[in-house]
Amino acid sequence: MRFQRQAIAAIFILILGGCASKSDFEVMRHDMDELKNRHLALEKEFEGFKSETIEGTERALKEERKQLESIRKGAAGLQAALDGARVDMQALAGKADTAMQTAKKPEEDLSLLKEEMDRRLTALEGMTDRLEKNLGDFQNKITATPPTAPVELSPEALYQQGLEAFKGGNPQKAQELLTKFLAQYPNHALAANAHYWLGEAYYSEKNYDLAILEFDKVIRNYPGKEKVPAAMLKQAMSFKGLGDVKNTGYLLKKLVKSYPRSEEARQAKAQLKKLK
Repeated sequence: MRFQRQAIAAIFILILGGCASKSDFEVMRHDMDELKNRHLALEKEFEGFKSETIEGTERALKEERKQLESIRKGAAGLQAALDGARVDMQALAGKADTAMQTAKKPEEDLSLLKEEMDRRLTALEGMTDRLEKNLGDFQNKITATPPTAPVELSPEALYQQGLEAFKGGNPQKAQELLTKFLAQYPNHALAANAHYWLGEAYYSEKNYDLAILEFDKVIRNYPGKEKVPAAMLKQAMSFKGLGDVKNTGYLLKKLVKSYPRSEEARQAKAQLKKLK
């Protein structure tokens, strides 16, 4: 641009001075055209450079934006990781607190249990002391009070107590009372019945050996008594309880033969059928 302006100025000076010829004018015009072409070429080159510069700048800006975005994303991921780590640390701290509390709990429970046991032991000791004192007072009363003479029961009352004990579901008490009755009144009219019910008491406890002996006493010592058929049937059933089938069959057949019209004979026949 500067050279172009100088050339134009020179031309105007030559024209105004009247010194320029036609050939000079042509040369000058040729130079002006060349200068113009160079100017255009320079403008094109400048425009190309300008375009490349702009495109390069835009590419650089895009690349920087990408890098910034990548950095921003990386920073966001790092922040998220830090937040997650912070949450994990808080959770671990909570678990640690819970673990410490759990570890302390057995000790606390053991301490509470020990205190409870101490309280119970103290209460038990106090109760024992009271019981010992009451027992001592009771023994002193017994020692101070003269013993009363036991009430003597009649033979019938003693026998009745033994029978009621057996029928009431207390065979051991029945054995005690009936044995006492037979020891005190061996020749009483109720002795046969006492032996029979004593055998029943043994039989109810599956003490078959003693039951057989008592039933045998009824059969041998009191042949005319009404309890004999019942004693023979129960003696046979006692042998059956022991697994002695031979003696069981023998006694049942003897019962049927000796007392054919009795209720016990009918039961004996039914038992014989079961043995076959």
